[in-house]
Amino acid sequence: MQQQLAASTGLLIVATAFAVPLLWLVFASLDAEATLRVRPPGSPTLDNFSAVLTDEITFTPMLNSLLLCGGATLLTVACAALAAYPLSRFRSRFSRPFLLTILFSTCLPITAVMVPVYGLFVRVNLIDTMSGTALFLATSQLPFAVWLMKNFMDGVPRALEEAAWTDGASWFQALFRVILPLMGPGIGVVTVYSFIMMWGNFFVPFMLLISPEQIPASVSIFTFFGNYGAIVFGQLAAFSILYSTPVILLYLLIARKLGSGFALGGAIKG
Repeated sequence: MQQQLAASTGLLIVATAFAVPLLWLVFASLDAEATLRVRPPGSPTLDNFSAVLTDEITFTPMLNSLLLCGGATLLTVACAALAAYPLSRFRSRFSRPFLLTILFSTCLPITAVMVPVYGLFVRVNLIDTMSGTALFLATSQLPFAVWLMKNFMDGVPRALEEAAWTDGASWFQALFRVILPLMGPGIGVVTVYSFIMMWGNFFVPFMLLISPEQIPASVSIFTFFGNYGAIVFGQLAAFSILYSTPVILLYLLIARKLGSGFALGGAIKG
């Protein structure tokens, strides 16, 4: 009984630690005189949202973020699927060292390579370009995406792929018509994880994008800490809620696939 009470108390403390910042976010966004105190607004108002809903502050940076992170996520998922296929289906003495190398590369801090990357981008004229920044974001997320995709691909029975080969399908057709359709949860996890990591990345676009019209929302949020002389907590909270909306919507759109599992049924019976 005491152990259960202690466990419940610990979980309640952890839940409170997560809930308090979220409560502040909601309360501050509706408070015209918001501070760092967590308190319900005396007179709730939408003035903070009205102040940040402009092209310069929200709409243009959010569109830039969607284009940047959306394109990089699609590239990451496509390359991860192609890279995970031989790692999952073919055995080689180099497979394990290669996978360990991929796993090690996910531990490298991105700040450690930004100086040479910046110099490279200047030399090849990719600095201050959305395509170059998206390419680097995709590259930085690719190792862990390959690792995740390979583990999910291992769960698809080889018998289904061999049956497709018997019917005359190539490996490319078997991958895209048999394996990937059965990997809905895995592709969903890789997509959400990659998009979230890119969406919240501040340092890469801050270093590689210079023009104000190309700045994404992850960088424009920094203006609330400087351009106004002091932190405008209410507008910062309102912008943060708007900034979180695309990630929440993406999760809701594919939540069904995340919980569906591999719908193999009786496909390998008989």
